[in-house]
Amino acid sequence: MPEQGERRIVLVRHAKAVPKNVTEDFERALSDRGCHDAPRAGDWLERSGYGVDLALCSSARRARQTWQLMMPLLSAPPPTLYQARLYEAEAHDLLSAVAEAAAEVTGIVLIGHNPAIHEVAKSLCGAGPKKLVRRLGAAFPTSAVAVLTVKGGWDGVAPGAARLAAFWAPGDD
Repeated sequence: MPEQGERRIVLVRHAKAVPKNVTEDFERALSDRGCHDAPRAGDWLERSGYGVDLALCSSARRARQTWQLMMPLLSAPPPTLYQARLYEAEAHDLLSAVAEAAAEVTGIVLIGHNPAIHEVAKSLCGAGPKKLVRRLGAAFPTSAVAVLTVKGGWDGVAPGAARLAAFWAPGDD
C-alpha cells in the first residue's frame, strides 16, 4: 500500500476493442489484441507492487472485460464497483468518482476510456520523472497503466496534486 499519508490512483485505459461499426459502442467487446494485452497489464500491476483496495470500473463491456482479465493476475484483487457514469465520462466526472472514495481507502484503480483517462492523468500529474511525464503527456494507449500518488484525502485530489510514480503500456516488457 502507499506510504503513510499518501494515496495511490492507478489509471487504466481499457484494452483494444473491436471496431466501432461492429456493435453498439457500450457493448463493444475486446479484440484479440485486447484479450492478449489486458492480462499483461494485470501482470505488470502485480509485479510492480502497486496494490489498491478499491476498483472503479466503467460498466461498458470492454472496460469490464479488461478488468476481469487483469484481476486473476492480482494476488489481492480489490472489491469492484462497476459504474455507468464512468462510461462517456469527462475528466471531472472521473475526479468526482475518486473524490467520493471512503477515507479508509488508500489505493484506487480506475478502469475507463479515453479521452478522459488521459486527460485526468495529464491534469493530475504535477511531478515525477521527466521522461515518464513526457511519455504520459504524449499518449495513453489501450491497456496502459499510470500510477500516481497524492498526499492527503481523496477530496483534495486536484490538478497538479499528484506525482507520476510509474507508467506502463503494452510493449514495455
